[in-house]
Amino acid sequence: MHKPHPRRDHVPLGIAYMMGATATFAISQALSKWLVTGYSFSEVLLFRAVGSLAICAVMILPHAGLAVFRTRRLNAHITRNGAQAIAQSFLMVALGLMPLAGAIAINFSAPLFAALAAAIWLHEHISRARGFALVVGFMGVLLVASPGSESFNVGAIFAIINAVMFGSITAAVRGMSSTESAETLTTYQMVCLTIYFVIVAPFFGFTVPSKLDAAILIGNGLFNGIGQYWWTRALSLAPPAAVGPFYYFSLVWAMIIGFFVWGDLPTLMLIAGSAIVVASGLYLLWHESARRAQAPAIE
Repeated sequence: MHKPHPRRDHVPLGIAYMMGATATFAISQALSKWLVTGYSFSEVLLFRAVGSLAICAVMILPHAGLAVFRTRRLNAHITRNGAQAIAQSFLMVALGLMPLAGAIAINFSAPLFAALAAAIWLHEHISRARGFALVVGFMGVLLVASPGSESFNVGAIFAIINAVMFGSITAAVRGMSSTESAETLTTYQMVCLTIYFVIVAPFFGFTVPSKLDAAILIGNGLFNGIGQYWWTRALSLAPPAAVGPFYYFSLVWAMIIGFFVWGDLPTLMLIAGSAIVVASGLYLLWHESARRAQAPAIE
């Protein structure tokens, strides 16, 4: 029997992919928030899935071909993406009920749930440094979410449920990446989500969009597709505890977009919490880089 090749992490590259994903996700979420005021969440997600599938096909199929669909874990793909469809639905509802930055801030607890899920299910080690960064980051999330304030409404409940599910999905992607390429994971995700929302959309209402809205709906999917691919690549290159904190940078883009589009002024709590989570992410980056630099000498 052949022994499986040990996983080789590339933390800096994984972080770079995650940073790129945060920018594209923020744009997609802003477009979703604008669209969900006039269309059902299922219709917005359907168009987003179709657009994402199109951009992923252009990015992946010319290089991988139909071989990208080869897998021995079809049931895992179906189950994982079913959960992702539900999580995306909860987030879409949250975006329609609360400010963009608030929804994204609450969603920041997802990497924390991912790290815990990876430790439980994938038996990944969380060092003291990682644990410290995650605890500090979680404190920042609590500060930025401001439980008990006006921003903690019904929309926040949907955002929290999404965060729990998204964190578990993140750990699942990490586990599947040991046998599945980022291209296979992303392709199955886009195909499955498109099928799911084609089935679900008629039950929640479907309105024929104008030409401009149709272009925006599809464009939303294009941004999301690029973000999903980069996000999957990040998780296949590095542990969730290493790249997860950098997902927090979505808040920076959300605050900028929220201010210029909806006139939302970031509160002091939001800024302070953001500073904490960013600082924890930078500390984790420093720790991972130092650990990798010392690894050859230890071996």
